This record gives sequence, structure tokens and C-alpha cells, in this order.
Amino acid sequence: MSAPLSLRRYRARWHRWARFVAQRLVLRSVVRTTTDVSVEGADNLDGLAGGPFVVVANHTSHLDATLIVTGLPRRLTAHLAVAAAADYFYKQWWVKAPTSLFFNSYPVHRTGGGRGKGMSARLLAAGMPVLIFPEGTRSRDGRMKRFTPGAAALCVGQDVPCVPVALIGTAEAMPVGRSWPVPGRPPVRMLLGRPMRPHPGEKARDFNARVQARIATMLTMQTPYVLADGPQGGSDHPEDKQQEEAS
Repeated sequence: MSAPLSLRRYRARWHRWARFVAQRLVLRSVVRTTTDVSVEGADNLDGLAGGPFVVVANHTSHLDATLIVTGLPRRLTAHLAVAAAADYFYKQWWVKAPTSLFFNSYPVHRTGGGRGKGMSARLLAAGMPVLIFPEGTRSRDGRMKRFTPGAAALCVGQDVPCVPVALIGTAEAMPVGRSWPVPGRPPVRMLLGRPMRPHPGEKARDFNARVQARIATMLTMQTPYVLADGPQGGSDHPEDKQQEEAS
């Protein structure tokens, strides 16, 4: 039985500063010169302090993770670790090395098992946020697919908030099969939704349905400012009601 992966790199100061250079100076410059990026809803995250949380987004392009790590406020990305498919990003060292540097990634084995098993939970327990694409793979037609409940189960099991993110235009900007955005600086938008928490006693499948519905609503309405956070609309969560009354 193989030993679990060490968390040392994810805590290392040298790696945090190397990521700062890679993400904020290199990746951000590339993104902003090859696409026309807009980030909306950053004020929704004003109350989100440092510590563990789960970022969840729809997934249509390899551009998605790049937008998130370069577009979220730096205070939230300093320790953010990105779940990456082991069968795609960890097969060759020349792919694994830059992925680990630029995205602080960790391997997720889509068929189960492997040394990365349980890494999401271990990172959250160590106080580090994670980014997960719950569709499991990129959508080939640009439409959001059904979410698997893993990210929601982490939020329920470890009582951490979920940050819903809706990405618009990435499928057109860098479709499946391309390793670079299309010419002409295509427009892409990142909508940052209000953090969500599981209701007391809520099952992972139900929280997963609410998160999926929130992102679907953000995509449909093309705004990060939505109040409905359930499949049927509306919310009975105290924090949601307080924000609705204040709006």
C-alpha cells in the first residue's frame, strides 16, 4: 500500500512565493493579453476570511482553473490548492511540474485509489482551501453537467463554506482540444457568488443540489447577485435571509 502524499509543499513559504510570481505575474499577464476578462461579485466574498473553504465552478475549458487562481482576491488564493485529474496532469513529469507550480495542484484519481486519495479532506483539515470542478471533467458542449456530490460532502463533513463560481465564455475562448485561447481576445466572465454553507443536518446530496442550482442560476441570469439557492428557488438559511432583508 503506497504512503499518502505529504502536505509539506502546500505549507512551504518558498512554494507560496513561487506561486505568487507564477500566478500573479505570469499567468495573469497571459490571461489578460489573450482574453478580455471581467470578474464580477468580488464583494460577495468580503466576509470570507482566510482558512478552509471549497471553491466550486462549472467546467468547460482548461482555461477555467487559470481564471480562478488569477481572478480571485489574492488573500483567498495564497494557499488555494487545485484538484487536478491524475490521469491527465500527473502522467508525465513535464506536465506535473508546471501544474504543481502554477496551480498548487494535487492529484485526484477519477477511478478511485492512488496516493492522492483523501487529499481534499486532508488539505481542508490542515486549514487550506481547495478548488474542485464537481462535473469531474470538461463539458464538451459548453452546457453544465450534473455535479457529483464529493465537494458538497467535504463541506458538510468538515463544516466549511462553499464558494460558487460561474464561468462564462471559456468554452468559446479555449475549446476542448486547444492549448491556447483563440485569437482576438475573446470575452470571458467570472461570476463570484455569495458563499454557501450546509444547513444544520443537511445531507451532502441536498447541499450538492443547492450548489448546482446556485451556479446554474448565475449562468442563466448572468449575474453573481442571486438570492435563490435551492432547486425550487428560495432559501430558509438564516444567513441568506439576513442578506436578503439587507438587500
